[in-house]
Amino acid sequence: MSSMPEIKEELVFDRPGVLADKPTHYCPGCQHGVIHRIVAECLEEFGLVEKTIAISSIGCSVFLYNYLMVDTVEAPHGRAPAEATGVKRARPEAFVFAYQGDGDLASIGLAEIMHAANRGEKLTIIFVNNTVYGMTGGQMAPTTMIGQKTTTCPAGRCAEREGGPMRMAEIIAGLDGVAYSARVAVNSIKNLAQAKRAVRRAFEMQLHGDGFGFVEFLATCPTNWRMTPVAANERVAKEMIPGFPLGVYKDAAKED
Repeated sequence: MSSMPEIKEELVFDRPGVLADKPTHYCPGCQHGVIHRIVAECLEEFGLVEKTIAISSIGCSVFLYNYLMVDTVEAPHGRAPAEATGVKRARPEAFVFAYQGDGDLASIGLAEIMHAANRGEKLTIIFVNNTVYGMTGGQMAPTTMIGQKTTTCPAGRCAEREGGPMRMAEIIAGLDGVAYSARVAVNSIKNLAQAKRAVRRAFEMQLHGDGFGFVEFLATCPTNWRMTPVAANERVAKEMIPGFPLGVYKDAAKED
């Protein structure tokens, strides 16, 4: 009687060690968790875990320090780039990144991000754009798209009344101190791979002392969009990417 062949398993996909093994507080279908993983993978691949100081902004991602096991400082609303500047100047040997949402970065924190970028601070900014204020109830954000309904523009954003959405990756790319600016998405396997390459490149800019690195992520907010997770992910492809084109808007090292 022949014995059954031994089945060998090879682990090909696992959780990064710096990413906490716990459920997150994010809503079903929210893509903050996916972005956390990309950042965690890059931190480990560059060997940066022990030398990283993260800046956690106000918004849905405020509890970043519960999920990424690195030293973290919490910033007042919109002030993450200013705090990151202080941390990097006080600890130039540290790897410093800030994690911000669109209401935090593009509204109350607009002056902070613009001046930190223009000064060429050697920082990395991870910017999550889901076109709405997530934590505070779904109000219109600077990135809300034309026609998109929110609690403060229930008929949809009107260009004549509120202006158009701000495209931060393009705006940041136009500043002299910026070494890298890109926009990515995490709605598909292809886009996930491109997103990770962008984060790695932004990290390299800080590690090589080239200047300010900025990566904008297009992301879902099923709760405030009043969509299922599947429909929200489809909206990224059908509406957000055409309105916020993906790509690298500045790579100073390659240009040089």
